Amino acid sequence: MAPGFEGVRREFERNFAQRGELGAACAAFVGGEKVVDLWGGVLDVRYDTPWQKDTLVLVYSTSKGLAAMTLALAHTRGWLDYDERVVTYWPEFGQAGKERVTVRQLLGHEAGVPVIDAPLNAKVLADFDRLGELIARQKPLWEPGSRHGYHGVSLGWYMGELIRRVDPQHRTLGRFFAEEIAAPLDGLELYFGLPEEVPKERLARIERIGPLQAVPQLRHLPPRMILAFANPRSVSSRTFANPRMRGLSALDRSEYRRLEFPAGGAIGTARGIARAYSAFSRPGGALELSSDTLRQLTRFPSPPRRGWFDEVLRVETAFSLGFARPHSVFRFGSSERAFGHPGAGGSFAFADPDRGVSFAYVMNRLGFYLNDDPREKALRDALYRAL
Repeated sequence: MAPGFEGVRREFERNFAQRGELGAACAAFVGGEKVVDLWGGVLDVRYDTPWQKDTLVLVYSTSKGLAAMTLALAHTRGWLDYDERVVTYWPEFGQAGKERVTVRQLLGHEAGVPVIDAPLNAKVLADFDRLGELIARQKPLWEPGSRHGYHGVSLGWYMGELIRRVDPQHRTLGRFFAEEIAAPLDGLELYFGLPEEVPKERLARIERIGPLQAVPQLRHLPPRMILAFANPRSVSSRTFANPRMRGLSALDRSEYRRLEFPAGGAIGTARGIARAYSAFSRPGGALELSSDTLRQLTRFPSPPRRGWFDEVLRVETAFSLGFARPHSVFRFGSSERAFGHPGAGGSFAFADPDRGVSFAYVMNRLGFYLNDDPREKALRDALYRAL
């Protein structure tokens, strides 16, 4: 803990004393230097096992921002133009009316493919060629570019296939991240597809929550979103219904931990996530990020033709190049140039290039907030007070 940031520690302790925290970690960098690195609680409530410095945990959709970093690095290297059509790199994507979709539109959740109709399971997800064929066939639910809706699961597979297509070595997203981002950044621990050699004892277990426990917590979520998810035929429900899983904790099971699941399956530490965002908060550095790529990442997006209303989440949201952006009631960073991504249950990470800040929070007790989980928000606010 750097001097002056003790307030973040105090809020971290209050999370356990007053906000029902089970196990968690928080990290922040300022100007490339680590100023916060906290961990505590238990990694498995069944055995009261302490959370350690190197404990790894599933971060759900916080994964999307990390996955998007692979495409940002491809942009820096001249392999990818965000304003080019996807079919330039992946011709098969142009089926079913998607031939004019740009990379920017796809990564901004505007392509109309939040739902995948072809049945998916762990075996299919492990076969990248087969998965690529299936998602390329998908027909959009709306005219691409006319509106947007959170591609909560599917976006990761589209990002994964894009990186395979533009990378001269045709590596998977997980391998590309490991070799081109994690390794140069001092071997930080973040995985898309958990290696066999990582011992189970290092993994935090997501707390299983039964329906009776969950129902009272739904009051924290937007009412229109709750109603949409209650209808199994709605776009909202169908977005998250394939592959079939029993609750959010299913992604924390071994059959999915070993898979590359870019939209929601990254496993790592808060320290590693914050370090990755720190590398994308300024040009140069170990990744040799170009100034043009940083301009692209920080430029606030233009809304689709029909505005910022999200067809899946049923609230206003803003996305750009695979990242969530400050908008409407969800504000983070010091300006609209900030970019990051929240995850189900409360995890969140972002970069604030204006202040040279990166931040990450991870946990194993799931909260029920679309954004701004009180545990995470308290830490983020304390960080900015310290600045």
